[in-house]
Amino acid sequence: MSVKAFLQGATERFEAAGIESASVDADLLVCFVLGLSRGELAARLAVSDFDLDSAAEAKLAEFATRREAREPLQHLTGEAHFRNITLKVGKGVFVPRPETEWVTSLAVDATKLAATPEPIVFDLCAGSGAIGLAIATEVPNAMVIGIEKSEDAFAYTSANYEHLAPNNGRAILGDLSEAPHEFDGRVDVVISNPPYIPDEMIPVYPEVALHDPGLALYGGNDGLDVVRVVSETAKRLLHEGGNLVIEHADMQGEAVRHLLLNDGWRQVRTHQDFNGRDRAATAVR
Repeated sequence: MSVKAFLQGATERFEAAGIESASVDADLLVCFVLGLSRGELAARLAVSDFDLDSAAEAKLAEFATRREAREPLQHLTGEAHFRNITLKVGKGVFVPRPETEWVTSLAVDATKLAATPEPIVFDLCAGSGAIGLAIATEVPNAMVIGIEKSEDAFAYTSANYEHLAPNNGRAILGDLSEAPHEFDGRVDVVISNPPYIPDEMIPVYPEVALHDPGLALYGGNDGLDVVRVVSETAKRLLHEGGNLVIEHADMQGEAVRHLLLNDGWRQVRTHQDFNGRDRAATAVR
């Protein structure tokens, strides 16, 4: 089979399965199996089509079937791209989303503005470590600590921290409420993308509903159970004037603002993402 024939067939199958990024996913699977960038693939195809060898064709046939069944692309490749980093991901860990890349920028900016040469940042509900590791690599003078309670997810958290931030990052296995007391009142920025989907709500995308771990998705009857713990823990960790950033669902902006105001936070604001939807709250200790 030629590369163009695979791309056309896979794209048609993915579109029929309801995958919005059908052609991109087909490209990325070919790139992963052949060890090419998308630019390199496009350059080769601009010159002429070429055939897949039997091993590559078999692997792509397997991947196409699994992707058609809505298994996340990142589970097939074992990696996820997030801002300026590439993370190891797989079954048992939440796959980071583009919206979270934007939320992370709020914490990156706050970290850069911290009035200390070596700011301390906590990423609560760290998952793959995406948020904290983006901060650690973009603000290398910061010390970033990620906390994750799921042992399955922590296998990825710890591996990604070891690889991407061996000198200024630290991963901790445990509940976010158990953040080390040695940091009480010393932290400059706390950020979290907690589970915030109400328990009775079913995610729209099968990739999420069937493959993301429930522990990373569901946050109680109103979706805010973990957000409440994040607020409590962040108040303990942050020094006066420290910054909190929390990602939330687009319909939770008002509820999260009220929660934070009732907890005594100052300068509480809701921020809209690149789609114009409420996506994050910030507050000052």
